[in-house]
Amino acid sequence: MNDPLDILKHYWGYEAFRPLQADIIRSVLDGKDTLALLPTGGGKSICFQVPALCMEGICVVVSPLIALMKDQVAQLNRRNIKALAIFSGMSKREIDIALDNCIYGGVRFLYASPERLKTDLFIERARQMNISLLAIDEAHCISQWGYDFRPPYLEIARFKEALAIPKIIALTATATKEVKEDILDKLEMSEPAIFQKSFARANLSYSVFHLEGKEKKLLEVLQKVPGTSIVYVRSRKRAVDVAGFLQRNGISSGYYHGGLNGQVRSERQDAWLANQIRVMVATNAFGMGIDKPDVRTVIHLDLPDSLEAYYQEAGRAGRDEQKAYAVVLYHTQDLTDLRERVLQAQVTMDVLKTTYRALANYYKMAIGSTSTHGFDFHLEAFTKTYQLPTRETFAAIKKLTDEGLIQVTDGFHQKSKLIFLLERSGVYKYQVANQKLDALIKAVLRLNGGEAFSNYVQVDEGELSRMIKRGKQEVMNELRYLHHQEVVDYQPSTDIPQLTFLTPRQNPDRLVIDAELLEKRRKLAIAKAESVIDYVQSDACRTNIFQTYFDEVPDGVCGICDNDLNKKKQSASLEIPFEKVLQLLKEPKSLSELTSVLADYPDKLVMDALRLLLDEEKIVEEGGKFRRLR
Repeated sequence: MNDPLDILKHYWGYEAFRPLQADIIRSVLDGKDTLALLPTGGGKSICFQVPALCMEGICVVVSPLIALMKDQVAQLNRRNIKALAIFSGMSKREIDIALDNCIYGGVRFLYASPERLKTDLFIERARQMNISLLAIDEAHCISQWGYDFRPPYLEIARFKEALAIPKIIALTATATKEVKEDILDKLEMSEPAIFQKSFARANLSYSVFHLEGKEKKLLEVLQKVPGTSIVYVRSRKRAVDVAGFLQRNGISSGYYHGGLNGQVRSERQDAWLANQIRVMVATNAFGMGIDKPDVRTVIHLDLPDSLEAYYQEAGRAGRDEQKAYAVVLYHTQDLTDLRERVLQAQVTMDVLKTTYRALANYYKMAIGSTSTHGFDFHLEAFTKTYQLPTRETFAAIKKLTDEGLIQVTDGFHQKSKLIFLLERSGVYKYQVANQKLDALIKAVLRLNGGEAFSNYVQVDEGELSRMIKRGKQEVMNELRYLHHQEVVDYQPSTDIPQLTFLTPRQNPDRLVIDAELLEKRRKLAIAKAESVIDYVQSDACRTNIFQTYFDEVPDGVCGICDNDLNKKKQSASLEIPFEKVLQLLKEPKSLSELTSVLADYPDKLVMDALRLLLDEEKIVEEGGKFRRLR
């Protein structure tokens, strides 16, 4: 099967492609270097997944976010398309087996972070793969002018050249002119085909309210607009407080942030997706990779750091093309807070060196040493150990990550998994010699069959305990014993964030950081924050603001944002309402009654209409009321 539409129907069940998807897919299949700019919800993944399935071989997908990788791999596997991801926190053995499966096991998609592409192990194994397509997701990360610059993305072109990969596609939802040019340049795209869907969303109404009582307005919006909603806030505590406030006012809600354990986050996300929770109050840890088409409102109670971030988050509303609303609620102090927050995130070289030295000491990394695995990382414990300021240290870790020196994953729920290290015959001999463990091994094999000999498989200790009628803790102890005996490689579930050193540990005093680029990034972050402030204070068409920001020429106002609707109202109120007054005066009415009914018009215009109609003898005044002459 190599017809794109047949593949779409077979695996996704769709009868037709969305606008631009077919053109992008044809460009890839024709061997053209391709850049696709599709707004949030525009179906970017289809644009590389379908052409990859039209070709022989494997598609390597570069993605910066573990949550996004895991989500897409899970979706592909549910469609019976073999896909794997390699990310920080995996053991060397697990990575080794995954790469072997990509060479010999019929895997069609391999997701990896840009940092992974630089490792000798990955490059060596990738040379043995039949790579048909290289897809770069979130391609804006390659640009220093982007809002989420990731220096390891700069290595992608070398990887592509070293392995002579024939086809490449880069995808992003948001890119200014400078970012687009940077993507094409840094990926060394040759005569690229560029596809850009309009940043205008005909069904999405943007509104901004400047007020003091944000909670009251939040309730009003949610009461006026039924359906699912996301409410974005900046802090974990605020997420808890706002969700509680909504619950007390009779609105079904939950909260979501990176501090919850993975099981809870997964349960809440599933409940929201199933409409068991109407409103999710969340930090920006929520929403990436979630495909829920019927979100009716996305409401920001705190200002984001950039228009790119806001456009992506707001764009999670109305993916079903039905009317939806993106709302910002702010007060004047929020503008000051945003400026201060962005400035505080711009750390000095001294702070970077201090933080890097402390991290290396914390994990006992000698200068020049490397690590093949991630370390459990607790920010609070780390900062307390070295008496470091939390906010400044967090910002420094983000910068060290941006520089490609370290990588820190958010805590995500990694389910327990295992793989047999012995051949089938060896496992059988072990069972015969260790009768006490025979029942557990049989249960694992019954649930997973031969798959557990070639791939890591997820294990549910609770289900195993029910099958063999032993306590869950006893099952876990036996699995650990089998691990110690090298019968299996067993990795218990975890929610702990992982920190990985991506380069050999450096001397902090000679830390390789581009100070000039650091200063450019500082100025860029400040400029992006000012763009957000300009957006909330502007009286221009809000869709046009996004179009202009992303270098798209508007072809008219959207007509549905708050500013456009206000201008329509003001325009109507500039006309003296003769006909409306005449219509209303079929029955006698006082001046106060008229001005109340015609509240959209200034009182002066209503009085002007009455005076002129009296002069023309079309109406009369009797007993304090006006009446139309028949």
